Amino acid sequence: MKARIILILTVLLISISGIHCSKSEKDFTIWIGGAPEEVDFWAKLVSEFNKQTGYNLQLIRQPTYTDQRRQELVISLEAKQPDPDMFLMDVVWINQFIKSNWLEPLDKYVTKSNFNTDVFFQKVLNSVDRYRNKLYALPVFMDVGLLYYRKDLLNKFGYNGPPKTWSELVNESLKIQKAERKDDPNFYGYVWQGAQYEGLVCNFLEFIASNGDSIMKDGKIDLNTPQNEKALQLMTDLIHKYKISPLNTYTEMKEEETRRAFQRGDALFERNWTYAWNLAQDNDSPVKGKIGLTVLPHFDDNQSVSTLGGWHIGISRFSDEKEKAWKFIQFVSSYEVQKSLVLNVGWNPARKDVYNDKEVIAKLPTVKILYDALQHTAARPTLPYYSQVSDVIQRYVNDCLAGKINPKEALEKMQKEEDELVKIYGTK
Repeated sequence: MKARIILILTVLLISISGIHCSKSEKDFTIWIGGAPEEVDFWAKLVSEFNKQTGYNLQLIRQPTYTDQRRQELVISLEAKQPDPDMFLMDVVWINQFIKSNWLEPLDKYVTKSNFNTDVFFQKVLNSVDRYRNKLYALPVFMDVGLLYYRKDLLNKFGYNGPPKTWSELVNESLKIQKAERKDDPNFYGYVWQGAQYEGLVCNFLEFIASNGDSIMKDGKIDLNTPQNEKALQLMTDLIHKYKISPLNTYTEMKEEETRRAFQRGDALFERNWTYAWNLAQDNDSPVKGKIGLTVLPHFDDNQSVSTLGGWHIGISRFSDEKEKAWKFIQFVSSYEVQKSLVLNVGWNPARKDVYNDKEVIAKLPTVKILYDALQHTAARPTLPYYSQVSDVIQRYVNDCLAGKINPKEALEKMQKEEDELVKIYGTK
């Protein structure tokens, strides 16, 4: 009987070992989320990679929204699971992932394969992807907040181009919204991301930066300032005073809700990331051929600023297929794939040389605007506890947009809670 039990256990162990070997030799995974169209394109890239290499990389779909994607990754990485082998990271996650010791350093792979990192924006690599002279991630695509506008409607009402200042945007929105509502009662002047999530922090940062301020100064979180109060007041006034932004701005408006409203033809201006451009030019888009793209407005006597966004790719320290994962990173970093990303999805390439590609310029004349916007960006704080900092900002800015508290009170409470976080975690 004992011999039989031992035999059964031996067979089970061999089976388990065989299953593990099979996964190790053939399968590895990448986790990717986002809009359905984006994930579909990633699936095509993975398929092409597998075809070229003979590997069996599996794409595991994550949710659309960034907060949910991050939570899924944190759960898996904290548990030291071998899957995912690699994943995309929002730019603000990287510092936490590095300091949590979840990312595999890439330097030895770069050296071994003679991979050239000079093709990337060095400012981004040094400020985001490197820590203590070690490289932990690479950018896949850059992103910035931009202003989408209806060229046809601006021309119709006598405007020569998009607004440069927030006051111009308000005035143009009030005039055109009033006229357009005769035929479309759901038409609004300006749609943007105001729901309580990370996208709200990006919008908040753009408003305050375009008024000459920021979230951090001299290494310290410093939010309670007159400039920030003025910026937050404008955000609130867009909804409640001028009423050029819908009430559901602070309850529902995220990237996709904003994009769909603008693409239906229900808005004059839209703040969104670069991915929305190609979708708005689809054959079934009501605004195809009617829109333009430019940098965001600014307050008088200041300059336009866009939040630095984008997604970076890294290898899990717990992966059992690190060499294969590096092969895919090389694949997505290639000139051909980077060019494909901008032509098919409308993302800003991470490689600088693609911005000069003749085919890219011909198909996407706005690429110069994208490049220019990258020269005037504001980065969210690179703190390992950034998610807690963000949660505080989201909560009080959203309360302000909902009319629960005024801007001054929101900033005072925000600053008090951020100071408490600094006491707990420090400033680095």
